[in-house]
Amino acid sequence: MAELKQKTGPLAFLVGAGLFVAFETVAYYLLKFATSGLGMANQLQPENTIVSNWVKTVVFLLLHLTLVVVAVLVLSNRMPRRLRGQLMGWFYLSLLVGFALLVPLFS
Repeated sequence: MAELKQKTGPLAFLVGAGLFVAFETVAYYLLKFATSGLGMANQLQPENTIVSNWVKTVVFLLLHLTLVVVAVLVLSNRMPRRLRGQLMGWFYLSLLVGFALLVPLFS
């Protein structure tokens, strides 16, 4: 007989969305502080090169990816089985948000 999947309700989705926003906010400010010494503050200089800002971008993305993977590994072991289905959706969204966070990082 086929296994019946339990669907999570809208409350679980809202809690997940709230925790996702909180995680991304904390991660952004933590990584902004961690990469504050890299790159150039004034982007509009005539002698500005892309190299120092490229290093800051790559370090930011790698640290963000590390935080997200560690969070997924920890949460996947601690979440109830019925809520684990949402976890991969938030993981993929977090990968996209990591690139979107580069815009406020350099502005």
